Amino acid sequence: MWIRIVPAAAWLAFQVGAILYARFVPARYYCWAPFDMQTEYTAEVTAGGRKLTAAEIRERYRRPARGVDNRSVQHVIDMFQQAEERYHKSDPARITIRYTINGHRHGEWNWPPAK
Repeated sequence: MWIRIVPAAAWLAFQVGAILYARFVPARYYCWAPFDMQTEYTAEVTAGGRKLTAAEIRERYRRPARGVDNRSVQHVIDMFQQAEERYHKSDPARITIRYTINGHRHGEWNWPPAK
């Protein structure tokens, strides 16, 4: 009987711990309700000394320059940041994302981060 109870209790404890952890981090990827935010954003990108057009931003990041995402703002930021870190090391860009969360909280994110 203990052979069943111990793994089940460990699995349940892991799930509770993961849920509690996810509620307090910005990405919120593993929350039970991760879609509780509406993030409106506008991205401005400068690469090669010139400002990219909306079409060039979509091609570079596979995201529109202006849009709405029903997840955490960190999800949008992660997508732009990961594209720069993985695919554009030889052609770095300066990114500014201005966002509004649920129509109230405003913010701005910049890449590369200030040193």
